[in-house]
Amino acid sequence: QVQLVESGGGLVQAGGSLRLSCVASGRAISDYNMGWFRQAPGKEREFVASISLSGSLPYYADSMKGRFTISRDNAKNTVDLQMNSLKPEDTAVYYCAARLRSTTTFNYWGLGTQVTVSS
Repeated sequence: QVQLVESGGGLVQAGGSLRLSCVASGRAISDYNMGWFRQAPGKEREFVASISLSGSLPYYADSMKGRFTISRDNAKNTVDLQMNSLKPEDTAVYYCAARLRSTTTFNYWGLGTQVTVSS
């Protein structure tokens, strides 16, 4: 099975940018649809973005459209999330997730990386 490790989180001022990275090991991510989710304190985990096996079909939650960009490099086994125009409400732990091509559920998760946006 695939193992996922996120990095790139940190503290940034509102309006700033961060780039999160997810490195996979154990299996090639070309077999997986990949996604990013986030969980803010006291809230449920929510979908941020996902990307198809080849990278040709990104999909975003409405509040992230135009600000976040998901990308993948199957050769490097990585998935990135570029976050621009960050807002304090983007503060959360961000998780990388993988969904095997033949399934409908994200079953593989990283431990997350903290993103804090100050006002």
